[in-house]
Amino acid sequence: TNPGFVVRITQAGLDYAHQQGITILEKELAQLKLPDISGDSRVGRLGKVRYELSRLRLRDFHLPYSRITPISNVGLQVSISNAFAELDGDWRVKYLFIRDHGSFNLKVENIYIKTSLRLGSDTTGKPTISTSDCSTRISNVRVLFSGKFGWLYNLFHKAIESRFRKILEEQVCDKVAKSVHNELQTYIQTLPVTARIDAKTGIDYSLVAPPRATAQSLDADLRGEFYSLAHRSPVPFPPLPLAFPSDHDRMVYFGASSYFFNTASIAYHKAGALVFEITEAMIPKDAGFSLNTSIFSAFVPQLEEMYPNMPMKFRLSTPTAPFLTIGPGGISFQPVVDAQAFAILPNSSLAPLFLLSLVRNVSAVINVRSGRIVGSLSVGRIRLSLKDSAVGTFQVRMMQSLMNILTSSTLLPRLNARLDEGFPLPLLDRIQLSNILVRFHQNFLLLGADVHFQPQ
Repeated sequence: TNPGFVVRITQAGLDYAHQQGITILEKELAQLKLPDISGDSRVGRLGKVRYELSRLRLRDFHLPYSRITPISNVGLQVSISNAFAELDGDWRVKYLFIRDHGSFNLKVENIYIKTSLRLGSDTTGKPTISTSDCSTRISNVRVLFSGKFGWLYNLFHKAIESRFRKILEEQVCDKVAKSVHNELQTYIQTLPVTARIDAKTGIDYSLVAPPRATAQSLDADLRGEFYSLAHRSPVPFPPLPLAFPSDHDRMVYFGASSYFFNTASIAYHKAGALVFEITEAMIPKDAGFSLNTSIFSAFVPQLEEMYPNMPMKFRLSTPTAPFLTIGPGGISFQPVVDAQAFAILPNSSLAPLFLLSLVRNVSAVINVRSGRIVGSLSVGRIRLSLKDSAVGTFQVRMMQSLMNILTSSTLLPRLNARLDEGFPLPLLDRIQLSNILVRFHQNFLLLGADVHFQPQ
């Protein structure tokens, strides 16, 4: 299935996400709970040194050098090098007739961690992430004991350093896996796979396939489909493939296809939301005319005779959902609108007068604000034709200027007010966008942005 909406995270975006993740992982590793250690270290024919280490406290764990790399057909690989940690604790030793105790300090240096992150999706279309493999290697462990018998500590420090290396190498990967599951997996599940727009419609942002890594980015294909909340039915046409450009100037890119926008038209049309009424109260005071039969009798002489000086109203509707096209020059469409004119009789009932067909070239300006796609429409000159009349035939050409003013001063502001409210982009929790880029390509709109994560 082709996606209706694509999200691409570039290497710059992965690096930024990686920095946030490493900060969290450092805090998690600094909370490692190490077990007490005890044992015997044989010293030639002179017997054994009995040692006990307790109250082990990890003071810090630093990950100064790390990188994240997308691996095609695998996922993401995180490599950490030259990490170091420091801990302290208490020790007790028994050797022949000697007993001693004190505190010690342990420095762990040149820690290398490599883990692979497997990307997937669950049954609801939300992304999933888990560790597929992990390895830890520690090059250097040095333990420093405080006490009087320096020669004694040399008898068993190598055994202790070896045990610490083994314990840490096992626990670090366990901690990485738990951190990915508890922190990262929980966080990426905040991606909204459905977003309620208003009382009538929603957007489906579920994944149509697991996210895929390429050599330079991480791509997520989303359904990108508006739907009616009252009744969801299959869209009668498929999404077209998107020739996504290789832009990498921003951290994240969104590709919104013409399918995405056209399903919005279908959803709103099915929900009955593309019906508008124009009444006298909506006419701006500076328009210079009132909405009544006296004005229109200049074009339809029969009106003055049949419905003299009566208020009027227009009901505008689209016989079919209007479809737009996206190309390098921008967004354009040519909606067909039916305009039914009524006379409002003294008893408030409506008398149908005539039905016009309005065709108009419309173009759109698109932007991103506060994580939402916002827009505004501009319109060209209207073209009229008469579809039906209860007041006889008449020439509609002379009425074009008046209908142009009527729709531009009433309908257009209402549509632009709705578009200015915008439609939410599929963003994880606490993500803000900046440095917005908007470009038009064949069959889709490309939005680029940098990302800022707002910690809790």
